[in-house]
Amino acid sequence: MKRLIACLGLCISLTTGGVASADDTGPLVWAGCGITKKAFMGELATAYKRRYGVEIVLEGGGATKGIRRISKNEVDIGGACRPILPGNAEETGVKLIPVAWDALVVMVHKDNPVDDISMDQLRNLYDGKITNWKQLGGPDRPIDLLIRKGKISGVGRTLRELVFNDTERDFVSKHVFPSSGPLEQALETNINAIGVTGISSALKRDVKLLKLEGREPSYDNVRTGTYLLYRPLYIVTNLRNPRYREVQRFVDFAHTSEGRDIIRRAGAVPYLDALRLVLKQREQWKNARATDALN
Repeated sequence: MKRLIACLGLCISLTTGGVASADDTGPLVWAGCGITKKAFMGELATAYKRRYGVEIVLEGGGATKGIRRISKNEVDIGGACRPILPGNAEETGVKLIPVAWDALVVMVHKDNPVDDISMDQLRNLYDGKITNWKQLGGPDRPIDLLIRKGKISGVGRTLRELVFNDTERDFVSKHVFPSSGPLEQALETNINAIGVTGISSALKRDVKLLKLEGREPSYDNVRTGTYLLYRPLYIVTNLRNPRYREVQRFVDFAHTSEGRDIIRRAGAVPYLDALRLVLKQREQWKNARATDALN
């Protein structure tokens, strides 16, 4: 009798409130951060299917959609490159599991002669105080700063946190893009452009990556926190999903040696390779707050 009650309780916990498919033989559906999708989700999904026979369909849509579709139980797995927005009713009931560290890189056209940018210059660039390439040691040409629409995208929110410690900061630019993909594409063809994206996505573009404070966004520099712009990439889950156990098995697979190798090859740092970055990033927030108070 006790076993029957326990079984019934488990079945109820797995099905109550869920609207996702309960078909245990069908594919899992993933939606979320485009940078994560391009970085390693495709390779992880292929390897997971090879090992377990379960297909994962990738839909994209951005971090916000990924989190909110998981909250509504519309998809099985989400991908996010930002944390949940505090107090936002559309982002409740989800669990974020960090799987990687992704460097944010400053991209320019491949023929741009500038090689390096400082954190102060990056701050002044987004504040509209730097508007010409000669201010960065380049030619006398106007700068076209390419930014993401809104303030809650993964890249935009991380920049506001780490560079300004102000998630409501307005970026000064007339070149606004709905997502990272079109922004990266525009940068490939615009000699005057500059923009920021995740390294795993940038490495697949024909662009030049600037050093930040003289340091390249290499694996070792990100892993040690020597390179200053990085953020966690998350897998997003919902305990109410009927296929939560299968989703959890995929999360576990991402943390295996095979999963971590896939993430490294994509240019990111597996989360378990650099746990110390959690504390180091808190120091960066404090530094950003102190710097903002001086300006």
